[in-house]
Amino acid sequence: MRREIIIAGRGGQGILLLGHVIGVAAAKFSNYYVTGTESYSAETRGGDSKAEIIVADSAEELGYMKVREADVAVFMYGDQLVKYSRLVRQGAVVFADSTFVTEVPERGWVLKLAPYTKIAETELGTPRVANMVALGHLVGVTKLLSTEAVEKAIEHVVKKSWVELNKKAFRRGLALTSN
Repeated sequence: MRREIIIAGRGGQGILLLGHVIGVAAAKFSNYYVTGTESYSAETRGGDSKAEIIVADSAEELGYMKVREADVAVFMYGDQLVKYSRLVRQGAVVFADSTFVTEVPERGWVLKLAPYTKIAETELGTPRVANMVALGHLVGVTKLLSTEAVEKAIEHVVKKSWVELNKKAFRRGLALTSN
């Protein structure tokens, strides 16, 4: 098994944290091999933010550390979907935050749209956990990681005062699986 994952959005949306949680859940709590890169603009809020993660059963399968043809993609903002869609293969599962993504090009993707930011704001009280809502949706649909592995990774990575809210957001995202 080898999965290429790209996550892209704007600064302040927790893109790098989302990638880090996936990486820790896969490597530390699921016994996968993981590599990846991340990039973000110099702007604190509003600039491009991107995480690329490759998860595999063996170190030999990892190969090149950047995503070439993502099997799974998460786009939290429309500009980044347009910019990075060339890295997403046909047939990939693509998650998009419909709060900010209004148009998705026809690329033969399996689309999973949900208003992650709106859900985070209205149901959880802050847009800062929209990334974890998206993560729950991703895990629920792809079954790439177990719920337990992700929750352990959240506990391991997230600031202690934010752990419970992030886990609640993740669980809320799991409930979107039927979408």
